[in-house]
Parts: sequence; C-alpha cells; structure tokens
Amino acid sequence: MRTRNATLLTRYDRCDRCSAAARTRALLPGGNELLFCGHHARQHEPRLREIGAELSPDP
Repeated sequence: MRTRNATLLTRYDRCDRCSAAARTRALLPGGNELLFCGHHARQHEPRLREIGAELSPDP
C-alpha cells in the first residue's frame, strides 16, 4: 500500500547515499523523503523506524 501519494520508483531514482538504483523510499515525519538502495535501506532501517519514518519498498 502506498502512502502520501508516493509514486513508484523509476530507474532514474537514485540512492541518496551512494547513487545506486533506489529500492526504498523513506517518508520522514516532517514530510521530506529519502531514497535508498537495498543495502542502505537495511543499514538505516532501525533508526528510520525509531524516528517514525514510513518505509515503502518498491515492488
């Protein structure tokens, strides 16, 4: 289920940490978003959940 009208990630969406293909969108409580590759999504998931971010993995 997509929240906050999040669109599907495309091949042009890149990880905000390393520029690899984005696989996960993190919607932050303040309304901003971060995009992560699979590696960085797994690395940062515990802290993102702790601050209340909504994680939306791309299908």
